[in-house]
Amino acid sequence: MEGKNITDLKVGGGGPYFNDQLFYSRRIGRQPQFSPNLASGESIEQKNNTSILSALKITGKTQSGLSIGIVNAVTQKTNAEIDNIGFRRKEAVEPFTNYTVSRLQQDFNDGKTSFGGMFTATNRDIKDNTLNFLNRAAYTGGVDFRHQWDDRTYSLDANVNFSHIRGDRPAIIRAQRSSARFFQRPDADYVAVDSTKTYMSGHGGTVTLRRSGTSPWNMGLTGTWRSPGFELNDLGFLRQADVGMQTSWLGYQSNNPGWIFRRYNLFFNQWQGWNFGKEQTFFGGNVNGFGQFKNYWSMWVDLDWSLSGVSTSALRGGPALKNNGNQSLFMGINSDDRRNFRVSLGGGHSRTRGNQNRFSNVRFSVNYRPTDAVNVSLNPFFSDSRNETQYVSTESFLNNDRYILGQINQKTLGISFRMNYSVTPNLSFQYYGQPFVSSGSYSNFKRVVDARADEFADRFNTFTGQEITYDAANDSYSLDENIDGTSDYSIDNPDFSFRQFRSNFVMRWEYTPGSTLFFVWAQERTGSSASGNFSVRDDLRDLFNVYPSNFFLVKFNRWFSI
Repeated sequence: MEGKNITDLKVGGGGPYFNDQLFYSRRIGRQPQFSPNLASGESIEQKNNTSILSALKITGKTQSGLSIGIVNAVTQKTNAEIDNIGFRRKEAVEPFTNYTVSRLQQDFNDGKTSFGGMFTATNRDIKDNTLNFLNRAAYTGGVDFRHQWDDRTYSLDANVNFSHIRGDRPAIIRAQRSSARFFQRPDADYVAVDSTKTYMSGHGGTVTLRRSGTSPWNMGLTGTWRSPGFELNDLGFLRQADVGMQTSWLGYQSNNPGWIFRRYNLFFNQWQGWNFGKEQTFFGGNVNGFGQFKNYWSMWVDLDWSLSGVSTSALRGGPALKNNGNQSLFMGINSDDRRNFRVSLGGGHSRTRGNQNRFSNVRFSVNYRPTDAVNVSLNPFFSDSRNETQYVSTESFLNNDRYILGQINQKTLGISFRMNYSVTPNLSFQYYGQPFVSSGSYSNFKRVVDARADEFADRFNTFTGQEITYDAANDSYSLDENIDGTSDYSIDNPDFSFRQFRSNFVMRWEYTPGSTLFFVWAQERTGSSASGNFSVRDDLRDLFNVYPSNFFLVKFNRWFSI
């Protein structure tokens, strides 16, 4: 993470694409991507992460304004050990891999203008046929430009990027069918899965023009695109390809104390998106505001709305599913942040037009600073949601695909705890812990009959008690569409209860100016079941009965000047 501002090139244009980037450090040492199939009676022992054999990182900035970032890491081939009543065998789950990142950026005109470029490479030494679903090589790159003028009141930001992946046919088919693009969609006439290809390329970019500076008025316009073949996820992060998006905003902010507020702002935002089939997928906007009162308490409000659109991912490779749009209201209040004891409360509600889907949440925060050296915070949160169109499964019947959805009622609870203790300016201790539990229960199963119908009820056929029955012995549902007494197909019970606890303790010692020594202890507990019942007491008890994974890290950092 150190020097991240140099090795970072975000390619997103806001909204759901804000975090898209060419280099995502968690890809290095990631969890193995292959899971071997086990026969009856077999057990498996496998590492949670691949081992980093060696790594080199150089970041810095010269006096002439040239930022330089270089990262190279090699991860070990990882095997899983499978036991069959005493007979053991090894199976590869992640290949030997080399990762490379290079970044240059030059400042001009006292930092008002900058121009840079970045290139990444992922190369895998794949020698096992079970791993040929992974790309053998993946390359990404881009250039970025920024210019500010009129005393930094106006700015123009732009970046243009490319990607290219190569591999065996299964790897490229997997990339085409991945959740980032779904080339197999039956209603998409501009993309299709090509099972003969051994490579795939794409491009993307973002352009933003904004006005800010010292004026109370703030405004801007952004355009971003991702071609269908754009792929960053070998060493970067990409949520969705095949999209174009436009956003605009207009805001007013004042730092001059008035009758009620000490300072405040109000923003109007608008956005819309398309796919490369020239079909509009979403259109919406929001109004949000913030105000700090004269007693230094503050509040915020966010009102969102969207018109009906289509989702090309809701059916996981099926046709685009129409949605009804939604509206939401969220707000919060914060106490005086100058005080040693601070509290905040926030939450809100969102629902679709027709009230088929809804979401509510509430958050509470307490922060206590008994001395300048100690800071403690506690942040519990809870959410409750219902979604009548949650994807469950794709099944085949009468030579046709059946896209099965269900109504999910989900409850989630989490509590974040932080404590910072600065013994001296050079020695500090930090602790973070968060228990998290979430349960989802499914009902009202349905299949899609007309994904783009204007009326919500016309898009689905909800199964009756004669068409669907629960098989307790196999924990599954049997479906009999023609009601002839014979099961046509079955689906697994999708109910779930997920529990997780993550914590870390960090000691930081700056033994000489700019040079540090870190000691880190991280613990993780993760468990799940198919109950679907939400119970805070039972879930937390089961969570802390899970056997933990503990990780220890010592990091030595030496700063020097050249």
